[in-house]
Amino acid sequence: MTLSPLRRFILQAVLWLPLSFCLWAVFASPVIWPPAKIGNAVLTRQLPDTVTKVEQNKAQLEIETTLRTEPDPQGRVGVIVLQATPMIYAWCLPLFAGLVMATPLSGRRRVLQIAIAFPILWIVVSWGAVFDVLYLLQFKAGPLGAAALARNGWSEDAIALGYQFGYLILPAVTPVALWILQNQRFLETLVGWRREPDGAGDGPSADPAAPAVPAQDSGDRPA
Repeated sequence: MTLSPLRRFILQAVLWLPLSFCLWAVFASPVIWPPAKIGNAVLTRQLPDTVTKVEQNKAQLEIETTLRTEPDPQGRVGVIVLQATPMIYAWCLPLFAGLVMATPLSGRRRVLQIAIAFPILWIVVSWGAVFDVLYLLQFKAGPLGAAALARNGWSEDAIALGYQFGYLILPAVTPVALWILQNQRFLETLVGWRREPDGAGDGPSADPAAPAVPAQDSGDRPA
């Protein structure tokens, strides 16, 4: 039985997507390494008086701050350390990898597409991780965290918008958009889509086998 290109692609995607997500979970630590470095650079520059360091602990990020905790019964005061989970944004990486592996491409083109897309997707993950930390500072770190953000020019509305955008939209839309942009010819074979004609003269021509239609008499004859 010969499968259509669409059915073959769906079958390949069903096989490759679970495998991609399994590898993503197993290699979570190296997957998170680039966003951890980007997050450290961004947060320590944006909040130099609040965030001192962002360290990776396996699949978690630990954010060391200068914020102090409330004194305990013995009068001891500690430093607030926040934890972020970039993996909730990093699922865009195995999604793109699974789609590329399901697409009928040569091995070289697969490697090229992943090499182009992964840096962009790591920026998407970094966006989510950075706004995750800002969200924790604004809504979970108490008045000191909110005051530190306001002091550095961050508003509550901007943080909420960036957080929602990085959580709901970017991880879902970006990998699919990158896959579509790099595989337009394959999509044409799936749906039979063709580009619009470039000029007015590129429209459909008359069928030479079609019968000629006589011109209608307008009735304006000379007397």
